[in-house]
Amino acid sequence: MQRRSLLAGLAALAATPFAAPLAHAQGSDQPIRWVVPYPAGGGTDVLARTLSEAMRGPLNQNIVVDNRPGAATNIGAELVARAKPDGLTILSADNAVLAFNEHLFGKLPFNPEKDFSYVGAIGRFPLALVVHPDFPAKTFAEFLAYVKANPGKVNYASPGNGSPHHLAMELFKNRTGSFLVHIPYRGAAPAMADVMGGQVPCMFLDLASGLSVMQSGKVRVLAIGSSQRSTLLPGVPTLAEAGVKDSEVYAFQGILGPAGLPAPIVARLNGELNKSFQTPAVQKRFADIGMEALPGTPAQFLALARAESKRWGAVIQAAGIRLD
Repeated sequence: MQRRSLLAGLAALAATPFAAPLAHAQGSDQPIRWVVPYPAGGGTDVLARTLSEAMRGPLNQNIVVDNRPGAATNIGAELVARAKPDGLTILSADNAVLAFNEHLFGKLPFNPEKDFSYVGAIGRFPLALVVHPDFPAKTFAEFLAYVKANPGKVNYASPGNGSPHHLAMELFKNRTGSFLVHIPYRGAAPAMADVMGGQVPCMFLDLASGLSVMQSGKVRVLAIGSSQRSTLLPGVPTLAEAGVKDSEVYAFQGILGPAGLPAPIVARLNGELNKSFQTPAVQKRFADIGMEALPGTPAQFLALARAESKRWGAVIQAAGIRLD
């Protein structure tokens, strides 16, 4: 009875424009801890800080970003999976937790489908195939012809094993029957620097990290992995337009909480997340990195994540990639 009363009270609070703080409704004045499984200063961290700033006022509660990098995001994810389901601990989850790691690792300290409450999707931004300006291929068709004529002789960079950039190229190889050699780096910045410097000829690069160098001509963009052409790179064809079917490659993110998070708390967080997409600061941040907001319900976010897991699981298995 007491639990029912609490949930009913939380549901009423969620519908109130100036509701009491989420934690206060549960007898606590603790801030919400927003776990980011990457170091401070990176794209995921900056995005979490931008969103938390937009959400803390409407929630009437402080939000503290807690960076917990390591183990391909598994350290931060495990921390949240084991947290108390009270709405005070949430996670910025990306492709790794949502779709990749269950296929890359033989054993995980959590189950991505069962050990989390899916709060809502944040957004996605596409990856683009780029080459050094002096690379002999000037178009996607020329690039594909070149790598097929030189199997195993063309290297590609990525921010690391199991990254969306790595798996985007593995998907490309799978769909085109080509063979390029992976050179993993420790982060997007050094990988991009070596492509710009000509040490490695190509890579899949996300717009969040590389839009400025794409637009400046420091790398040549051959194709983009979105379903439609990007307004930021209108002259660049999609991979589908270039003849590679079923080849959308995005980095996507959303918010997870521990399993068992009460439905009214999930609804409240989801509602404020969706509203934050309309704030000028968030809209500017998304525009700057070419990110498409994905407002929607927790159920839609879960369905997206599981569909991506199934799609990428097949690619990972075919490539024989393991991280343990």
